[in-house]
Amino acid sequence: IWYLSVGAILVQLAASLMAQARELGDPRLAGQAMATLQAWSEPASAPGEVLMMQATVLQYLHDFDASAKLLEQLLAREPQSPQAWLTLATVRRVQGRYAASDLACAQLLEHGAALHGAACQAENAALRGEFDIARARFERLLADRRLSPGTRNWLLTSLAELEQRAGRNEAADAAFAAALAAERDTYALTAYADFLIDQGRERQALALLREQPRTDGVLLRLAIAGARSKAPQAANDAREMRERIAQANLRPQAQSVHAREQALFALWVDARPQHAVVLARTNLAQQRKPIDLLLLARAAAAAQQPAALQAAQQLRKEIGLHDRRMDALL
Repeated sequence: IWYLSVGAILVQLAASLMAQARELGDPRLAGQAMATLQAWSEPASAPGEVLMMQATVLQYLHDFDASAKLLEQLLAREPQSPQAWLTLATVRRVQGRYAASDLACAQLLEHGAALHGAACQAENAALRGEFDIARARFERLLADRRLSPGTRNWLLTSLAELEQRAGRNEAADAAFAAALAAERDTYALTAYADFLIDQGRERQALALLREQPRTDGVLLRLAIAGARSKAPQAANDAREMRERIAQANLRPQAQSVHAREQALFALWVDARPQHAVVLARTNLAQQRKPIDLLLLARAAAAAQQPAALQAAQQLRKEIGLHDRRMDALL
């Protein structure tokens, strides 16, 4: 009992550190979270809650294979854990392994997590280009007036990203606005800022983010929107972001964790598309979300590297991803 209670306390501490890591975009805090759980280096002897937290930290650090392995070990012990199934579904989706993600989504439904299971299936359907089917599923879920603000924000943000990939920009705009009206969280804010920048509405992106805490993710978007719109603060934001990148790269494996962000900065702020291609390839070795494939494709087009652009399109085909933004680069 004493052993398990200590585990619960350390998991709470790790969870607090992870909340700060997400808020500040600082992977050092995730490293500290993992260090608090170092007494359980062998999964077989670790309590389930410790395994779940370790898998969550590894997911944040982009060590997706290790995260999935821990989740599978946990589920062999606790097959009715909806949190573990949901995290596994997310990890496999980020890896571009949609069939494996589908299996985890189905387990969510089987074990009674109806809303999360349905949303999980809708996300995967949308990635495969089944836009109308996925849209209808999200709309059914959103019709429930009992949803918490956080859940409504999550579903609306997923819907907005679906509409963006489907090329329905007005619908995407409306869904992002509704998501932020439900609850303003960092993910939705930065996703909406990315959408606004893509639409050439950089000044709106600047207005959206200017009063937000200057996390790495927020500062990156401020630097990009500022550079593209020639805003007065652009040079200062770019300088600060460049300094943060240099500082982060002093840490081991930092570039692999932040390769997407560094590629975006290289492409849109420093106008170094060839370097952005290198970073985007590094990033794709870790994660394969739509933004990751789109980034390589855009960097390759800007760098006039048709082989890299072809590689991005081929990977998209292998994964089964449908994204109208990448269609425009064919």
